[in-house]
Amino acid sequence: MTKRFPDGFLWGGATAANQFEGAYNEDGKGLSTQDVAPKGIKGPITEVPTEDNMKLVGIDFYHRYKEDIKLFAEMGFKVFRLSIAWSRIFPNGDDQAPNEAGLKFYDNVFDELAKYGIEPLVTISHYETPLNLSKKYDGWVSRDLIKFYENYVRTIFTRYKNKVKYWLTFNEINSVLHAPFLSGGIYTDKEKLSKQDLYQAVHHELVASALAVKIGHEINPDFQIGCMVLSMPTYPLTPNPDDVIAVMKAEHMNYFFSDVHVRGVYPGYMKRYFRDNHIEIQFAEGDEEILKHTVDFISFSYYMSSCETADPAQKVAGKGNIMGGVPNPTLKASEWGWQIDPQGLRYVLNQFWDRYQKPLFIVENGLGAVDELVEDEDGNKTVIDDYRINYLNDHLVQVWEAIEDGVEVMGYTSWGCIDLVSASTAELKKRYGYIYVDRHDDGTGTLERYKKKSFYWYKEVIATNGESLK
Repeated sequence: MTKRFPDGFLWGGATAANQFEGAYNEDGKGLSTQDVAPKGIKGPITEVPTEDNMKLVGIDFYHRYKEDIKLFAEMGFKVFRLSIAWSRIFPNGDDQAPNEAGLKFYDNVFDELAKYGIEPLVTISHYETPLNLSKKYDGWVSRDLIKFYENYVRTIFTRYKNKVKYWLTFNEINSVLHAPFLSGGIYTDKEKLSKQDLYQAVHHELVASALAVKIGHEINPDFQIGCMVLSMPTYPLTPNPDDVIAVMKAEHMNYFFSDVHVRGVYPGYMKRYFRDNHIEIQFAEGDEEILKHTVDFISFSYYMSSCETADPAQKVAGKGNIMGGVPNPTLKASEWGWQIDPQGLRYVLNQFWDRYQKPLFIVENGLGAVDELVEDEDGNKTVIDDYRINYLNDHLVQVWEAIEDGVEVMGYTSWGCIDLVSASTAELKKRYGYIYVDRHDDGTGTLERYKKKSFYWYKEVIATNGESLK
């Protein structure tokens, strides 16, 4: 059967400001939490930026955006996912007035995208809380962050109301449970952070997200505003009912976030969890009404699935992923221990659709690998990344299967469409892109861009609207 995707399907790629922009201290930008996390998720956190932090330079998109967007246009992108660096707009987060130079930079980027007919898909907060808000307020533990986020949101919604249609409120918002500093700017050490403070921070983020939806629809009713969660379908390690219940509990912790975003109320299973763990969420007056401003669509990342078990002897965490989980003995893994499960993408698409009947948008999916730059027969530098092509092909076939199942899928933006710095490990050698960037973990390299074999493969996928998939 021909694997043609629906007309208007949004093909593209995804990035994050802190992983590819660079220019961390130029044109009035303040420091973010990323600028003091040189080794990624697992720390340490430094007092000031250090030279070994690859994100300070990234791949220099800040100065090379025209070159990069031209390459995206050559591939045929319909949409490009990027984030706005909050501290580029409000350097300290709690500033009264925005930084005009920061606003102007994104004006220029959006104008360049428009030149090629590429829709921007903008993440408002993507793992880069202004450092001042993290240190001074303990990040989202403080309710004060809602008003700072609101000020930021009003500023960018008003500025870009005629340039951006698609918005995401927070990147992988559920990851705050596992990486509170990275995801929520929470400065308190993870081991010392109480469940009470952690879930109060979650509440503040959920209220802020719903407030963004409310404000956005007031400023421009045509805005499409979505939530963004880290999806990881979970299978029982055995048919033992205890393992099935363990899966249910694990998935509740993820569904909690999308349930509130889509349904506008706290689900009963979380109310039980709060009771059982002596957590009392403080609702301010008006919070319940704000939460009823629900999202237009659900977006998510998908890299892997995992297993769960009630047997402590079998409960060995998988390598490399943020969310934990038990490795699946039937699956192979990437070089970084992320288990490869294309069918899991079809499964999670059906799960979300059956649960919500809201449009879905796959905004991250890809393979991080060590790429080797070689010369082709014409003497051009490239990467023969058949392993990446195979990975992406197999996942996109499963997206098509889900669409055939009746799932409404808006689009697909593969992660790291141009090589960038890894969020989890802060490495450049863990490459995802269709475009190779000559920069390395020791800081060397020319920053030149080279098209990989997958560049031409993805160009053909987009040109045929999926018909070229095998």
